[in-house]
Amino acid sequence: MGSIGRYIFRTTMVAFLITLVTLTAVIWFTQAMRHFDLITSERQTLFVFIGITGMIVPLLVMIIAPIALMISAGHVLNRLGADSEIIVMNAAGVSPWRLLRPFLAAAILVSILVSAIAAYISPLALRELQDWSEQVRTDILTNIVQPGRFTSVSGNLTFHIADRRPNGLLVGILVDDRHDPNEQSTYLAEQGDIVKNDRGSFLVLEHGSIQRLEAGRIDPRIVTFDRYAFDLSKFGAGAQSSNTSVREKYIWELMWPQPGDALSAAQQDQYRSELYDRLATPLYPLAFVILTYMFLGPPQTTRQSRTLALLGLIGSATVLRLIGFASVIVGVAVPSVLAVQFIALVGTIAVGLLQISRGRMIEHTTFMTRVVSVIGEKFAQATAD
Repeated sequence: MGSIGRYIFRTTMVAFLITLVTLTAVIWFTQAMRHFDLITSERQTLFVFIGITGMIVPLLVMIIAPIALMISAGHVLNRLGADSEIIVMNAAGVSPWRLLRPFLAAAILVSILVSAIAAYISPLALRELQDWSEQVRTDILTNIVQPGRFTSVSGNLTFHIADRRPNGLLVGILVDDRHDPNEQSTYLAEQGDIVKNDRGSFLVLEHGSIQRLEAGRIDPRIVTFDRYAFDLSKFGAGAQSSNTSVREKYIWELMWPQPGDALSAAQQDQYRSELYDRLATPLYPLAFVILTYMFLGPPQTTRQSRTLALLGLIGSATVLRLIGFASVIVGVAVPSVLAVQFIALVGTIAVGLLQISRGRMIEHTTFMTRVVSVIGEKFAQATAD
């Protein structure tokens, strides 16, 4: 790679990093606001809020990185074209393949980054998100509930305590549990304490009663107890399943599930669809860069508009990404459809490289320009009338 190639590679990577950070920050902010209740209703610190919501950043980067690379490559090519540098290099005998090499080098680096995120970093971050969220939500009595106030958690669990002693002992406890639509349970106890062990977090109630009112009944069932362990872990983020979700599986766990993996047996189709999507993800940076070069790489004078080329690039990239999303969704029920994503990506890369090597890149023709001009004139005339 010569000085020109190094210049293009460096400029592309700088633009890529700026675009990636900007897009990721914007999308992260919109997602983080959905969990702002961690600070408001659940009284967590700003550090906890940023830490928990920041765990989705690797997943966002995995999705955004190919798009950011396409934007940065398009920006560099558009600037080279606006300054007539592409025309000068073409006139000097620089082949399209030589000009493409720095963009391919940038795409390979981004593909390696996306591969690492898809295989390990994103599942690890999602697991940490699940564990951290569960820890926050199961620690509600020490961080959230204030003496003398009724505090609702997750919309179906209400706590009230009369006092909290210096040793952590809770006095005058009321717990209203409505997470089961078929039964409402109310727990009353003189005192209680938080106990954590390998099996989870528990509120150990002492000297109290349980009132259970089943749906369709008028009178509740009352049970008294001397000591009762109320499981707080079931109200955490990871309460729905003792297993991690499919997105939280490392790629080797998707390839070779453990014999005792209950989630694999129950969601075999989702495992297969997620695996194919992870394997296809690193191909998107390569495909998007090649598409960008095919549309914006041909030498053009400053008098020639690149609007049609940009529209064609955006449309082609959108269709390619939609094919990927659709194949993953439909592939859960129809496994053969999963191959469509690979066919589209590999086909785009192969055909694009072949056309570029032959110097046959996509250029908007004079006919298309005339059609657009005629449509614009008709629209302007109709508006004036």
